[in-house]
Amino acid sequence: MFLGSFCLLLAVLSTAFASDQDLLTVTDNFTSELNDSALGLALTGQPSGGLTAPEKEGLLFMAEEEKLAGDVYLALNEKWNLRVFDNIGQAEKTHEAAVVTLLERYSLPDPIKGPGEFSNETLQRLYDDLVSRGSASVKDALQVGAAVEEIDILDLEERMAQTDREDILLVYANLKRGSENHLRAFVNNLQRQGFEYNPEYLSQEKYDGIISG
Repeated sequence: MFLGSFCLLLAVLSTAFASDQDLLTVTDNFTSELNDSALGLALTGQPSGGLTAPEKEGLLFMAEEEKLAGDVYLALNEKWNLRVFDNIGQAEKTHEAAVVTLLERYSLPDPIKGPGEFSNETLQRLYDDLVSRGSASVKDALQVGAAVEEIDILDLEERMAQTDREDILLVYANLKRGSENHLRAFVNNLQRQGFEYNPEYLSQEKYDGIISG
């Protein structure tokens, strides 16, 4: 999907769903929770129908990726007892639930397993690596948090380019906004502790745009 048409589609979505801004609750510390009741209302009356293979794979993958974020933050909060991990970890559970809502909507199997366990082998390896990295120090833990949000933003953008379904795009767009807020939160926490964060996955230009947004 070309960038111009993609941006136009998002503009149409923001107009078509007057409740879009209500889906995501953003606190002063950049924690972003998705409102499942508002999401249910926004999806009411929207067509479901059959999905393409990339759309199916995307939903299954994103459900586990949102879970990965929450599980990583839970593990690192147990190690370091930092409020940012507790707050954003709880918010990630609402992000995960939003994707699960779409899985149920399209009668797809729920891949969610127990804490730290993933059906997708790539995500399992990523989880193990991130928790190991984040267990080295508080600085490393906060950097892992920021890296997780970078990965999430890029993966959501990739999945959004694979569909033109308004319900899926609505959820993905709000998840992306949430990840951008969470990235800001981790970067702010690093700065308060005297550390500078350099993006690992995003381009410097995209990263700067998000942080200043």
